[in-house]
Amino acid sequence: MNAKESNLSGIAQRFRGFLPVVVDVETAGFDAQRHALLEIAAIIIRMTPDGHLEPSAPLACHVLPFVGAEIDPRALAFNRIDPDHPFRDAISEQDALQRVLLPIRKAVKATGCNRAILVGHNAHFDLGFVKAAVERTGFKENPFHAFSVFDTVTLGGLVFGQTVLARTAMAAGLYWQHSAAHSAVYDAEQTARLFCTIVNRWHDLDPVHFWNANADESRFTENAE
Repeated sequence: MNAKESNLSGIAQRFRGFLPVVVDVETAGFDAQRHALLEIAAIIIRMTPDGHLEPSAPLACHVLPFVGAEIDPRALAFNRIDPDHPFRDAISEQDALQRVLLPIRKAVKATGCNRAILVGHNAHFDLGFVKAAVERTGFKENPFHAFSVFDTVTLGGLVFGQTVLARTAMAAGLYWQHSAAHSAVYDAEQTARLFCTIVNRWHDLDPVHFWNANADESRFTENAE
């Protein structure tokens, strides 16, 4: 390990410079270009001194539909969101991105990471809505990798044989409250717990392997050549 690598935080070494951040969005449809972003929640993943992962407190807000946004009633029936509810305390997409993404950028820098990587359940859906909002608003501080993600659908299928978030969470031994599901905060919290559970379980199977692999990454390149 060189001097630069030795100064990196444990989580930067664990994921090759990527900081995992769980994101969940609630929307008014499936098309990130046409349908409104209604809720966003993000949870930065941190590492304990013994190498285990744990979620931090959520960053979250309700979001006002952008001008010209389409609302699919079927989506609202599913997530039970009333965009016009007087107590939603919703803010603009620009303000929502500032509230959620700027702390993530600070965490990337503080941990010595290069970028954040979005963790989600069907993660490309969430990433697509984040990217669309960034493009609409001209927001310059997007910390996320443009296309790489960690998807708990894949991880859950591998480890537990389940792909639905509720079933995967319960298979992992996590409590699931059906009445709270489909809010961005609750789903992000459960996805974060699931991701940490899976990674920690793998870590406990072979806790030394990851540090040795990252400390001597050059040997993999040499062997490949």
